[in-house]
Amino acid sequence: MQTPIRGLRAFCFAARCLSFKQAAEQLYLTPSAVSHQIKQLEEQLGFALFQRRTRAIILTNEGKNFFDAIEPIITDLEQTIRTFSHKDNNVTISITLPEFFASELLMPKLGDWTSANPDVNLEVDTLRTRTQKVRSTDLSIVLSHDKPVSGIAIELFSLEYVPACNKELYEQWHDKSAEALSELPLIVHQSRPWSWHQWAEYHYDGDFAPKQIIQLDSMFGVARAAQQGMGIALIPMPISRSWFNEKLLWPLVNKPLWTKDKYYLVEHEVAEQNSPLADFTTWVVNTFRS
Repeated sequence: MQTPIRGLRAFCFAARCLSFKQAAEQLYLTPSAVSHQIKQLEEQLGFALFQRRTRAIILTNEGKNFFDAIEPIITDLEQTIRTFSHKDNNVTISITLPEFFASELLMPKLGDWTSANPDVNLEVDTLRTRTQKVRSTDLSIVLSHDKPVSGIAIELFSLEYVPACNKELYEQWHDKSAEALSELPLIVHQSRPWSWHQWAEYHYDGDFAPKQIIQLDSMFGVARAAQQGMGIALIPMPISRSWFNEKLLWPLVNKPLWTKDKYYLVEHEVAEQNSPLADFTTWVVNTFRS
């Protein structure tokens, strides 16, 4: 009787994580399918590979010895198949993320990844708003108050918001910033319409009565409006650091608004170990996590 490769793979995945459920997620199968494949393998071998308990599985002594013997072979086989399949069919990874994150952080660094991985294609979808509908992708970078509950979410960094304007307005108002906040338009992203009032609760003495508040649906638009002298904007940091380094924006008041806003990387599919998707996920985390 020939031993099916899929049964050996299912066994190796289950032995690594000691869970039929987690093995099934990584193999894109159902737990019952994984259990059935391993049961068939046990019948062929003539001994039990796992002790099955109510909420866990444990390798038997024979199972551990078999895993130590077969795991390097399966790993080499998978790598060989991956190597030859990549020669003719490039892997494609898809990611969705806010346009501001893409323009300010991902694009300046993405060349490092593409140069090191010329056989991997990337599809990048950008979002102007948090509610914009897009197609399903392998990964997402999302800005959220709370940790996303769908997929596997990894926190990258949190945000603070700094009142900023262009050089001309800074030179005119930096020594009378309280007056500037009453006289000039205040710019904010539509997703945070009350941010200026929240900032004033902590940092503004007296009654806060802005002359005009302008809401824009794009953080890139918010930053660009401030850079062009439209008014004073609440600019997210550290994601906007390059705007200040290049003197496109100037911090009018060095008093940030702290929020619960955080960027998360969300894995919508469990990536196989040593796969291009797993490598790209690791690169994103190592590059942008603080």
